[in-house]
Amino acid sequence: MKRIGILGGTFNPPHIGHLIIANEVQVKLNFDEIWFMPNQEPPHKETLNGVSGHHRSEMVQRAIASNPKFKLQSIELERPGRSYTYDTMMLLTKKYNYRFYFIIGADMIEYLPNWYKIDELVKVVTFVGVNRPEYNKESDYPITYVDVPNVEISSLMIRDRLKEGKSIFYLVPESVREYIEENRLYET
Repeated sequence: MKRIGILGGTFNPPHIGHLIIANEVQVKLNFDEIWFMPNQEPPHKETLNGVSGHHRSEMVQRAIASNPKFKLQSIELERPGRSYTYDTMMLLTKKYNYRFYFIIGADMIEYLPNWYKIDELVKVVTFVGVNRPEYNKESDYPITYVDVPNVEISSLMIRDRLKEGKSIFYLVPESVREYIEENRLYET
């Protein structure tokens, strides 16, 4: 049975930190694939700064193009409204006979008690937690932990730099930087 790691998020934009996390988890847990799953409307965030799912999907596709183990999973972008992991995972487990692992940062580990149908969700997926500076990785829920290099890059930091006209070289893959520039994303 295939073992699939899922890295969900807004990917607004995707950055080197996302790729490092996915690569480290894939290598250390020997997953068959890592699926990058941009969400439509995450329940815990207010806005996506006007960047469409199409643009975010295209940026992810460009970011992961060089790694054959990385795939884009667009199921959440195909559904309108808020994206709840439980609903998505129910659809994926019906569609595929795979073992799914959901990758989350320590910030989300702390938030797990607030997740929609968390008690049912932990029966469907195995959570893989990765460290993030300044967050506690302790949880009452079963989590497999993977230490990853601490890379303090965030999508918000990248958007802020772009608004200020500052360089984002080496913070995102070059293909993503070019796409942002070509499509004039994140301009004020």
